[in-house]
Amino acid sequence: MLGHVGPGELRLRPVARFSNNPVRTIDGLHWNILELYRNVLVGVHAAVREEPELVSAGIDSWAVDYALLRGERMLGNPYHYRDSRTGGGVEATHALVSPADLYAGNGLQFLPFNTLYQLAADRLAGSLAGVDTLLLIPDLLGYWLTGERVAERTNASTTGLLRLGDGRTAGPGSGTVASTAMASPAAAAPTADWDDALIARLGLPRSIFPRLVGAGERIGSLLPSVAAEIGSAARLDLVAVGSHDTASAIVAVPMTGDTDAYISSGTWSLVGVELASPVLSEASRAANFTNEEGVDGRVRYLRNVMGLWLLSESLRTWQAQGTTFELQSLLAQAAQVAGPVTVFDVDDPRFLAPGDLPERIRAYCAERGLPVPGPPDELVRSIVESLAAAYAETLQAASELSGTTIRTVHIVGGGSQNELLCQLTANRTGLTVLAGPVEATAIGNVLVQARAQGLVTGSLEGLRALVAQAFTPRRYLPTA
Repeated sequence: MLGHVGPGELRLRPVARFSNNPVRTIDGLHWNILELYRNVLVGVHAAVREEPELVSAGIDSWAVDYALLRGERMLGNPYHYRDSRTGGGVEATHALVSPADLYAGNGLQFLPFNTLYQLAADRLAGSLAGVDTLLLIPDLLGYWLTGERVAERTNASTTGLLRLGDGRTAGPGSGTVASTAMASPAAAAPTADWDDALIARLGLPRSIFPRLVGAGERIGSLLPSVAAEIGSAARLDLVAVGSHDTASAIVAVPMTGDTDAYISSGTWSLVGVELASPVLSEASRAANFTNEEGVDGRVRYLRNVMGLWLLSESLRTWQAQGTTFELQSLLAQAAQVAGPVTVFDVDDPRFLAPGDLPERIRAYCAERGLPVPGPPDELVRSIVESLAAAYAETLQAASELSGTTIRTVHIVGGGSQNELLCQLTANRTGLTVLAGPVEATAIGNVLVQARAQGLVTGSLEGLRALVAQAFTPRRYLPTA
């Protein structure tokens, strides 16, 4: 994505898109990271061709996954978080540190693929021997572009290996390029750092974790060899953005006050509120909420809920079985399904792995005596209704646990284009839903770059006002 940003100006346009397809080999499910890097180079080359005076780039991606390096050499392709290898890592980690102690330090939601569990699996397999650096996915791509090894904070906070600053322990229950010509963040600097004590307790080598950088810091310039390959004659900086894609997306949520909540709806649904400090209560841990670092030291207090993966994997399954559906047509049919709709737990672990999701959903319902969805339109309606129900339950819990009153829900990302999902979310929450922008992650990425380059100034609130000026959300009111 190519962005033009300045006072009163915010425009984006795509210059290159590419798929991201994992590969299963004899030892598990991996990311095709070299193909991803090749496509990053293709995208930056296209951006430079359109805007020769391009001044910066920023990279964001999904969280938790990483590469291990020895010297300049990558030791194998990064594992995909949906690979099944982490089961033993969870057990081994909890034998050393209790879940309660982990949460008191890192405030992280339990997910079996969290980085610390993946690293435990690596330790048990002897895969950490000789490793000198761990790089999360966006940091790996940045290293190949600049030669600089860093860990950006928002993504590092998802590893479970950062220690958060003081929180409330009691209380209520793919890359973007900015085509624009160093302002300091308005908020205080974040306080989280690598948790040396936890890293030692888990038997992990402290030396593999690189220095932390905050969103808005300059990482470095493109290596001469990279600049020559993409045809850039001008100096092009790589700027640290909210490299966890959700952190960038939240920058671009046009929230106007502390009664606004967000749902970043894509493969996963990140449902929560923005806070000044983490919530580390036992009730919060029991509810499986996470405290992840946001841009400018804000806290993304949220829960990961299953997302549009349920739809995309169902469509992929049907296509593999010989029937191709167009999603919008299927959603229109699903909206007309009459009678009671089966609501199921979208976060059941059986729905995590690739495969025949329609059959697994039907089996789940049959095992529990629930009405079993039949044809594809019924199954899609059940999926969307179940997602909306999960959103409503999560928002209610976020409100109670954080002491926040929620009056408006913003849905950004791909799910903001799903009219049925947005309307059902409004119905089930009883709240106004504002949908958009769909490219929130790219917008947030570009805005952080622009502020770092001095093209815009001010706090997150000022950046969000620019988003609100440039993009008009679609409003959904409860109808049932």
